[in-house]
Amino acid sequence: MKMNRFNQWTITALLLLILSSFSSADFIKQPAEVIDAEANTAIQQFYKEVKGGEAFLSKVKGYLVFPSVVKAGFVIGGKYGEGVLRVNGKSVGYYSIAAGSVGFQMGAQKASYIIAFVTQDALDKFIRSNGWEAGVDGAITVAKWGAGTDISTISYQNPIYAFVFGEKGLMYNLNLEGTKFTKLNR
Repeated sequence: MKMNRFNQWTITALLLLILSSFSSADFIKQPAEVIDAEANTAIQQFYKEVKGGEAFLSKVKGYLVFPSVVKAGFVIGGKYGEGVLRVNGKSVGYYSIAAGSVGFQMGAQKASYIIAFVTQDALDKFIRSNGWEAGVDGAITVAKWGAGTDISTISYQNPIYAFVFGEKGLMYNLNLEGTKFTKLNR
């Protein structure tokens, strides 16, 4: 089926409108101080939205905080964000999260991610890696709790848990397989 010029322009304009809804700062590499400040805000939001979240993070060996991961696409899509690895509450490294996808998709969204390393072995493997891919270098269990749900029932049997949250609480049906994490020089 051929697409006429009007449809091409309409789709292009719609995609540009969606992408422009995110501030240009979302696509600029942030300095460490900015990432840390935004991560602190995201953690406070996590504590507020996820009952038991503070107790959970206090028990894990370390966690990545990506305060703003932008996902956008029109047939071909991608996501990107920058964040910080915290161990014992201190920033020990900065990372990017990125993934691409192909298929029926249109739109954009922004969310915060926390990826918690429950075991020391999982944390050590992540830190030693020179680029880490979910599903290849480690399996991530995506939390499927809704906003306001108490997560204190987590069994801690899996080595890595991911939480995706935003304005409406945790988001369902997220797949992190194939997502790449890369260490940043900050």
